[in-house]
Amino acid sequence: MLICDTHCDTLHKLNAHPGQPLDVTMERLRSGGVSLQTLALFVGRDPSPDAVQKHFDGMLRHFERLKGEGWTQVDDPRDAVEGQVRFMLSIEGCEILGRSVERVAEWRARGVRMAAITWNYVNALGTPAKENAKDGLTPFGRQAVREMARLGIAPDTSHLNERGFYDILDMGIAPVASHSCCRALCGHFRNLTDDQLKALFEAGGYVGLNFYPAFLSDDGRCTLDTLADHLLHMLELGGEGMIGFGSDFDGIEEKVPGLEHPAHLPALFETLARRGITGATLEGIAGQNLLRYYDRLDPR
Repeated sequence: MLICDTHCDTLHKLNAHPGQPLDVTMERLRSGGVSLQTLALFVGRDPSPDAVQKHFDGMLRHFERLKGEGWTQVDDPRDAVEGQVRFMLSIEGCEILGRSVERVAEWRARGVRMAAITWNYVNALGTPAKENAKDGLTPFGRQAVREMARLGIAPDTSHLNERGFYDILDMGIAPVASHSCCRALCGHFRNLTDDQLKALFEAGGYVGLNFYPAFLSDDGRCTLDTLADHLLHMLELGGEGMIGFGSDFDGIEEKVPGLEHPAHLPALFETLARRGITGATLEGIAGQNLLRYYDRLDPR
């Protein structure tokens, strides 16, 4: 079974917190059967241009070192191979673009195939959910999102506010939410409402379920069944063929018991099967749905 994960913060952790233990390692990915791990280039804790550039440069240096140790980058998620571990780049927080739409093509040339419009800072493209729900994409944000879609970079709405989310849909572009959960089951501002989820699924978008307990349960108490609850809720809203995993490993301080790192993924699959998520639905959630999304975004 092909397994894909659309978000982790391993490169950030390597650069900003050197020496700290990692959730994501090659051994754990192999043990968990992961074929494609998306590595986020995270904006960092200082959004000033110089600090962002320095952090990105550091993360890319770490990535080059990892590639020297045998980590293999793919330019397209559809190049993932079952039984082999591959890596794809994303951006989390588009401050790195500055106000230059030409930089979208530069990052596409580096292999970036997914880009979160914002993290938790207001930037030149738009406003995060943490700030407010009403301020939409800026004119530059619209221009950048169109360029992303043209080049086959999935605009990522995790962290983006509701108005910006709908602005992208209103442009006729189906985005991803690389690491998000259901607000109906947990009221965190980062989570997607039922109306957002329905609209995203109707447009042909994609949601990667976040494994962070604070996004899964209002009291933070979670089991593997809590993850199944969110996936089942998405399926009820029309998410068949359009949902998967966006673990947020190496970016979350707390873990669902029994799912502390990628090697524990088999336990999650056992839980999903027990809850009735089996066959083609389970294979889709594991990874095939992500590949189908890119078929829609960027037909070969």
